Amino acid sequence: MPSNQNISPSQRDEVIQWLAKLKYQFNLYPETFALAGSLLDRFLATVKAHPIYLSCIAISCFFLAAKTVEEDERIPVLKVLARDSFCGCSSSEILRMEIIILDKLNWDLHTATPLDCLHIFHAIAVSTRPQLLFSLPKLSPSQHLAVLTKQLLHCMACNQLLQFRGSMLALAMVSLEMEKLIPDWLSLTIELLRKAQAQTSPRTTASQKCQSEVQQPFTIISQLPVGASRPLLNAK
Repeated sequence: MPSNQNISPSQRDEVIQWLAKLKYQFNLYPETFALAGSLLDRFLATVKAHPIYLSCIAISCFFLAAKTVEEDERIPVLKVLARDSFCGCSSSEILRMEIIILDKLNWDLHTATPLDCLHIFHAIAVSTRPQLLFSLPKLSPSQHLAVLTKQLLHCMACNQLLQFRGSMLALAMVSLEMEKLIPDWLSLTIELLRKAQAQTSPRTTASQKCQSEVQQPFTIISQLPVGASRPLLNAK
C-alpha cells in the first residue's frame, strides 16, 4: 500500500481505544483485544499504510484475534461486525485485508501478548506469596487479576509504551502492585522471574515466546540494587 503519509502514534492510540470499545460491545475476552492490538502493531511495523486504511486494518486484526481466541459461538458474525462497528468497510474488504495481514505476518498469529505474561507473573506471585492479597480481603485472585488486566489494556493504548517488550510491561504492572501490598516486593519480582523461566509451559507457541521474553527483564532486574525504588519505571 504505497503512501507518503504514515499512520501517526496518536492515530494508532485512537484505533486501539476503538478496539477496546468493540471488545465490550461484542462481549469478547480481554485476550482477544490484547491479541488484536499485538497483531495491529506487528503489521504496522512491517508496512507503510495510509491512515485511510487504518480502520480496515484494525477491524481485520480484531476479527482474526476473535477467530483465534474465542469459542466458535462467541465469534461475531462478519456482516454484523462490519455493520455495528461502523468501520466503514465491507465484509469482503475485511476478508481481503485479512489475507494481506496474514501474508505479512507469515500466518503466525500465536504471538505472546503482554496479557499472556501478566497471567504468568500474577499466578506465580499469588502462589509464592499467599499473603499478597491479605490487605485486599474483598478481592479473590481472579478479581485482582481482572483489575490488573484493565490497567494493562489501558496501557496498551499508549504508544509511548511500545518501546518496552510485552513481558517488561506486564512485569512493571505486577511489580508496582506488589510494592503497594508487601514490603519484599523487589525480591519477589526477582524470584517470580526465576520461576517463570523454569515453569513456563512449552505446550503452546505463545507461551514459548512469552518465556523467551522473560529473559530480558530478568537480566535488568537482577542487576538492580536491593534497595532500588520503582526500578522498572526507568528501565529502557
